[in-house]
Amino acid sequence: MPLHPIPSVLLETERISARIRELAEAIERDYPPDEHIHLVGVLKGAFVFIADLARHMTSRVTMDFIAVSSYGKDTRTSGEVRLLKDLDTGIEGRHVIIVEDIVDTGLTLTYLTEVLRARGPKSLRTVCLLSKPSRRQVPVEVDYVGFQIDDHFVVGYGLDYAEIYRNLPYIGVLQD
Repeated sequence: MPLHPIPSVLLETERISARIRELAEAIERDYPPDEHIHLVGVLKGAFVFIADLARHMTSRVTMDFIAVSSYGKDTRTSGEVRLLKDLDTGIEGRHVIIVEDIVDTGLTLTYLTEVLRARGPKSLRTVCLLSKPSRRQVPVEVDYVGFQIDDHFVVGYGLDYAEIYRNLPYIGVLQD
């Protein structure tokens, strides 16, 4: 598979890191200091984001992962969300934050919110590194947003195209 050139860097590593630190601080302020915060990372794209977010938080953070798919190997969503990997531990009575790499159509986050809310968490919030409100197909509220971006297909910092580019330390726009 030939690599697509990345014509420009949308968000530099330093800017991403600074914003993640701000998100971690905001999350920490919003929860009682004596209660745990359980981060649920959405695989595969959020693995870099959740790692950096957790490193900026106190030791009261626990983590788990869930995997869903709505893209496959295309640059457009199929519109169908499938659960590929469920949580390893229960979330009943816990403060849960869904950690997403990007929210565009809102379909995945809506699905995950419904699935996890039915499991009885004490609270359920969401954080995403990137938000593309112009692509929303369903209304979805994100509690903590790293960056709002225009409608570009972006890669890097965990985001991929056909499993390529996840390792880039910045976010770039993929040229078709």
